[in-house]
Amino acid sequence: MKAFPSEKNNILNNQGMDLRDYFAAKALQGLIAGCYSGNNVGFTVEGNVFAAYEYADAMMKAREK
Repeated sequence: MKAFPSEKNNILNNQGMDLRDYFAAKALQGLIAGCYSGNNVGFTVEGNVFAAYEYADAMMKAREK
C-alpha cells in the first residue's frame, strides 16, 4: 500500500511512498522529539529506527482489523 499515490505518469513514475515507511517516518519524528525532551534517554539512533518500524508494523497490523 502506498501513501500519496499519484495517477499521473511522470518521469520518475512515482507511485507514492510505501505506507509502512510513511508510518515509520512519523513515529521516528516523535521518538527523536522525545529524546530532546528528556524521554527515550539512552536510545541509540539505530534503536530509535528499529522502534519506529515496530510502531509502523503495529499500525499496519491495526489497519487490517
